Amino acid sequence: MGKPTGFMEFERVNTGNRAPAKRVGDWNEFLVQINDDNLKDQGARCMNCGVPFCHTGQNIGRMTAGCPVNNLIPEWNHLIYEGKWKEAIERLHSTNNFPEFTGRVCPAPCEGSCVLGINEDPVTIKSIERSIVDRAFDEGWVTARIPLQRTGKTVAIIGSGPAGLACADMLNQKGHQVTVFERDDRIGGLLMYGIPNMKLDKKIVDRRLELLKQEGIMFKTSVNVGRDITAEQIKKDFDSVVVCVGATVPRDLKIPGRSAKGVHFAMDYLRGATSSLLSENEFEIDAKGKNVVVIGGGDTGNDCIGTAIRQGCKGVTNLEIVTQPPEGRAASNPWPQWPLIYRTDYGHAEAAAKFGDDPRTFAVETVEFIGDADWNLTGLKTIEVDWSKPRPGSAPFSQLEGTEKVLEADLVFLALGFLGPGPDFVEAFGLQTDQRSNISANMTDFETSVPGVFAAGDCRRGQSLIVWAIREGRDAAEVCHDYLMAVDA
Repeated sequence: MGKPTGFMEFERVNTGNRAPAKRVGDWNEFLVQINDDNLKDQGARCMNCGVPFCHTGQNIGRMTAGCPVNNLIPEWNHLIYEGKWKEAIERLHSTNNFPEFTGRVCPAPCEGSCVLGINEDPVTIKSIERSIVDRAFDEGWVTARIPLQRTGKTVAIIGSGPAGLACADMLNQKGHQVTVFERDDRIGGLLMYGIPNMKLDKKIVDRRLELLKQEGIMFKTSVNVGRDITAEQIKKDFDSVVVCVGATVPRDLKIPGRSAKGVHFAMDYLRGATSSLLSENEFEIDAKGKNVVVIGGGDTGNDCIGTAIRQGCKGVTNLEIVTQPPEGRAASNPWPQWPLIYRTDYGHAEAAAKFGDDPRTFAVETVEFIGDADWNLTGLKTIEVDWSKPRPGSAPFSQLEGTEKVLEADLVFLALGFLGPGPDFVEAFGLQTDQRSNISANMTDFETSVPGVFAAGDCRRGQSLIVWAIREGRDAAEVCHDYLMAVDA
């Protein structure tokens, strides 16, 4: 531990953010670095826990508790307290390939399971993690690690999101020749096109990608495996294949008026916005001067809010069908479970600063989209719901008669989560799927129904956290390596 009495002496200091009213005028990252003295104090708050739940990485109550990549959090907290930054990045990289990504966009289940968090504010683990890796890059401590020997084995990684990149990194370091295929025009998957620039600057992504290229990983963009190149050709050209294509099929809202022009999937909107920024083109879907409604909460919905505000929307409303969470843990949500509490994310804060109020409305169901004579979206109908009165054989809630409303809307973004990787890709490889349409492969061997083909990340486990994707990519690489080395044994 850092300082035995640190958790009693120092209060939690959160990561600083630029003022919401000012940052909405640009697309730069909104995070502000904590100074070294404050970071030392935050590291000192880390307790000498008998069992540090922060790095356990397990599911409790169907929610993540602790860090899925098993980051050695107490150890690098202690090193930061002692000012040993170089040792801290070495310890951090021993479990996490990309701490610069998780330190920015991970929701930090580690903090939800911090022992100090039982009766005090938890340690600012996420801020310390980001500070360690950012300083390491600034100091030049993060350099290319080129393998000294090659095994002669070849691996195809399909998908370049966090799971694919982590898997590629691990297999490359073991000496295999790795080629990553990406259907988009840029490498990064979710990191590049699914997360807005103000949350994860693409220069941060490109910085890591350049290192991976220097280390010998080959990247091929704009290649849709199963269409531009057959699955059979991939299996013929490579000794093994790891599928990391993510969960890309969005959940739809099939209600009357769904075909109205102006109703879009959230990820189509976010992808187009980032693509337009990177190519310096006009926005494919522009919210400027329009009334925007985002249906669905979570990170994706929040990112749509932040994006629409930066585009200059007239107003934004966020509809959530669930009830508003409590301010503190409910009795049914004990530590070390992830705390299901009311949070104000960056997009909510920006909407409040821009328009004077939090954009969220809870316990509301959208029942119809409304359009004009040319079927351009003009609004939507909603009704309040009561979760204490489920409908037998139907929804776990009931509609409250007399609460119908019509909201004006020019654009609607559906942020309702994702299903599996898509049937076309699955059929191309002849892969079996589970009841949730994810690729069937357990967490022990990650092997699919096709020998020599493995699966990891959201395409296997379903929509999840970036840190779970990295964990699965790392574990799948270990199994794939064993498979490759056993082929000629």
